Amino acid sequence: MPTLTPLPDRDWARVLCVVAHPDDMEYGASAAVATWVERGIEVGYLLLTGGEAGMDRPPEEIRPLRAAEQRAACEVVGVSDLTILEHPDGMLVADLDLRRDIARAIRRFRPDAVVTANFDFEAYGTLNQADHRGAGVSVVDAVRDADNTWVFRELAEQEGLAKWHTTALLVAGHDEPTHAVEVDQRAVDASVASLRSHQAYLAHVTGHPHPGEFIPELLRTGGEALGVEYAVTFRVHDLGGIADPGDADPDQ
Repeated sequence: MPTLTPLPDRDWARVLCVVAHPDDMEYGASAAVATWVERGIEVGYLLLTGGEAGMDRPPEEIRPLRAAEQRAACEVVGVSDLTILEHPDGMLVADLDLRRDIARAIRRFRPDAVVTANFDFEAYGTLNQADHRGAGVSVVDAVRDADNTWVFRELAEQEGLAKWHTTALLVAGHDEPTHAVEVDQRAVDASVASLRSHQAYLAHVTGHPHPGEFIPELLRTGGEALGVEYAVTFRVHDLGGIADPGDADPDQ
C-alpha cells in the first residue's frame, strides 16, 4: 500500500539544489534531478563549500579536484548551472553572510522549489555532519529572506535582484518523507554514474559501499512507498503554491 504522495511538480520550470559539499546531491537525489531535466525543468546546483577538507591531502589541491568531479557528476544528470561558493569546508557557519549568499542565488535563479539535504542532528544512521546542519538551517532561513523586501535590501538596491517567492522546500534523505518523485531505470543509472564521478573522493573513504549496489536499493525502497518501481523521497514543506486545492499541508 503506497504511503507517500507524488510530488506535484508538473508545472515547475526551475529547481535550485543547495547543499554543503560536492557529492551531497549524488546519494539518490540526483535521480530526481535527471528526471526533472528530462522533463524540461531547469536545475541549478549551489554548493556552499568546495569540499576541500574532505580528503587527507592539501585543501588547495583538493578543491579543484572535487570541483572537476562535481562538474562531471552534473554533466551526467544534465545540470549545466553549477556554482561553488568559498565558505570553508568543515567550518560552515549558519550566519548572515551564508544566508545572504543563498538568498542571492535564489533571487538570481528564481526557482519554483529549493532542494537541500537532511540537516537533522541525527541523520543517515549517525550524528549528522556540522556543515550539513549549518547548510540546511541557512537554506530554510534564506528561502524566506529571498522573499522579504526588507531583509538584505542591498540585493535589490545594489544588485538589482528583486525578491522571489519559492513555492516549496524539499529535504532529501529525510527519515520521514512526505512525497516522492517516480524515476525510471535511466534515472537510476544516471544517479549511480553521478556518484561514481566522485572517483577520488570515493577512493579516499574507507569502506564506502558501491554506488551500483546501494543507490538502486535506496530508490527501490522509495518506489515501494510510492507504489512504483523506483522513486526519490523528500520531506516537502509547502511555502505556498504547490498543493492542489483541498490538499492538506504536510507540515500541519
